[in-house]
Amino acid sequence: MKIVIIGGGAGGLSTASNIRKLDKNAKITVITRDENIAYSPCAIPYVLSGQVDHFKDIIMHQPEDYLERDIEVITRAEVFEVSSGEKTIKYNRIAPLSRIPSGESVELSYDYLVIATGGAPITPPIEGTDLEGVFKIRTIKDGETIKKWAQKSKKVVVVGAGLIGLEMAFGLKKMGLDVTINEMLPQIVPRSLDPSMALIVQKYLEKEGIKVILGKGMEKITGKERVEGVVYEDESFEADMVIMATGVRPETKLAKMAGCELGRWAVKVNEKMQTSIPSVYAVGDCVEVVDAITGHPTQSPLGSTAVRQAKIAARNIAGAGAEFKPVLNAMVSKIGELEFGSVGLTESFATQNGMEVISGKSRALTKARYYPGAKRIDVMMVCNPRGRIIGCQIIAKERVAERVDTMALAIAKNVTCHELSTTEFSYAPPVSMVIDPIILAAEAACEKLKNSLKNK
Repeated sequence: MKIVIIGGGAGGLSTASNIRKLDKNAKITVITRDENIAYSPCAIPYVLSGQVDHFKDIIMHQPEDYLERDIEVITRAEVFEVSSGEKTIKYNRIAPLSRIPSGESVELSYDYLVIATGGAPITPPIEGTDLEGVFKIRTIKDGETIKKWAQKSKKVVVVGAGLIGLEMAFGLKKMGLDVTINEMLPQIVPRSLDPSMALIVQKYLEKEGIKVILGKGMEKITGKERVEGVVYEDESFEADMVIMATGVRPETKLAKMAGCELGRWAVKVNEKMQTSIPSVYAVGDCVEVVDAITGHPTQSPLGSTAVRQAKIAARNIAGAGAEFKPVLNAMVSKIGELEFGSVGLTESFATQNGMEVISGKSRALTKARYYPGAKRIDVMMVCNPRGRIIGCQIIAKERVAERVDTMALAIAKNVTCHELSTTEFSYAPPVSMVIDPIILAAEAACEKLKNSLKNK
């Protein structure tokens, strides 16, 4: 069995590794445009901040490591043709240092093709984005270039206040730059946090010396050959560099070329990660998934999602069988000392989509109040009118990820706020309060639910 995988990110390489575990004889070839493989772009900001020493430290494996498992990884190569009828692909080398001369095309046949092309950074239609000093963030090479430019810069504007935007902003602040974050929407992290929770994170950023501009779109970037400043409707200021952290768009060109059906957001796949063409599978940022709460198609551009999809695709290609479940998009991030995470729907998203919800909040401590090092924690829980939990957001300076994961399981199992409020949790003064903040938020939601029923 011959398997060709296009893409050397988390989805593509995890698919290759999992197929190899299940099938010792399959011929597996991975093709990627990138020079480096087996690293997480999410780690780039932490190299800038100095929390990780070098970019080489975030590279987990080399092509030679996969070759030891009889998986061929071809780097610096561009697939330019996919024929699902003939079951072939063609690629060109896009760099030297290869046994195949640059520019010479190579054809490979396959029994199964896996498209793991990820997403490409979105560049908004702003004048000046072609100037030197304007950067996107997707690869280690991007990170290295940004770091070199930042070392000779003083002021930077980060456009986009999603996760990568905030993490990049903090990293550049740690490098000593004057940092401004610009978000067109009226809050930061709009996909994952409600306004009141986002404000907590915003105040932390501002306390760290990062300026935040909300509700304004940048009109243009000024300069002759390199960035000199940015302009808004009512203000302008100097800048040496601009980071475009405005999201990614699924790369679906090759899937479309293969004849795969596209959905609203990206490539359509079934629960087996199979496209509309039985011999072609797709995983990662280039596919759309099903939201576990709404049942509607959505995107899940998370490394954790890509790895889970890879396992499902590998099992089905190898004949073992498995199904990918709808997503809750559980996420967590850490900026400086502050951790924040969410899972499920925000109250804002639910309301905007015509869903009736109630929410409960708690502000407590991560451990007993008398124990040294107790940190403030904020929890917001979102429930439907029957009390079923459909979302949760948590902000604290410690132990956020484990609580988000707890809530992911609770939501997946259709737990209600009443059921959660009576659930047994562990307790010891050094690590928890006698009543966990999650329980307190569930109790607050129960109280709101009870009052809403009284008023009906």
